[in-house]
Amino acid sequence: MAITSEQVKELRDMTGISVMQCKAALEEAGGDVQKALLILSKKSGQIAAKKGDRVLSAGAVSSYIHATKEVGSMVVLRSETDFVSKNQEFVDLAREIALQVAASNPQYVKREDIPEEKLAEFKALFVKEVEGKPENMKETILAGKLDAYLKGVVLLEQPFIKEPEKTIRQLLENAVQKFGERVEVEKFVRYSVK
Repeated sequence: MAITSEQVKELRDMTGISVMQCKAALEEAGGDVQKALLILSKKSGQIAAKKGDRVLSAGAVSSYIHATKEVGSMVVLRSETDFVSKNQEFVDLAREIALQVAASNPQYVKREDIPEEKLAEFKALFVKEVEGKPENMKETILAGKLDAYLKGVVLLEQPFIKEPEKTIRQLLENAVQKFGERVEVEKFVRYSVK
């Protein structure tokens, strides 16, 4: 099936991803836009992994203050070049992540940031909950409970509040695919009067 420029434009408008990537995804999907979206989504993680060792020398600081003026946050979102970091879509992404931080109060950017002693503390929270369970199931249940808890306190693993079917990590992977360079949350801070 021949892919038309209208199909490519439609997919590009939906995703913001390059024309070449959109065309390739449409060709792979046989012209089906929904399948092409899935293909692009799968490839975003692979692209992000390939760019994972690049140096982040630019970025943007963004903030969000809730309408009540009782909670706010700041986020440092990094990129490889100032060409990307000055892009309005990049700035908007930084603000969306600041909104996420204000709304969901994560404690860490990624799991690797959690100190071992804190991880042991979290695990200890759930040990009592697995008492009385079969011995061969305890570790699996404990691991599942810990994993579910960490998804609430680790920013990259949280569902994006505006699109709960996506995690913040997937949001960043899509940005890597869109901008063509590594994008990463360096740090964040959240303030609250309560």
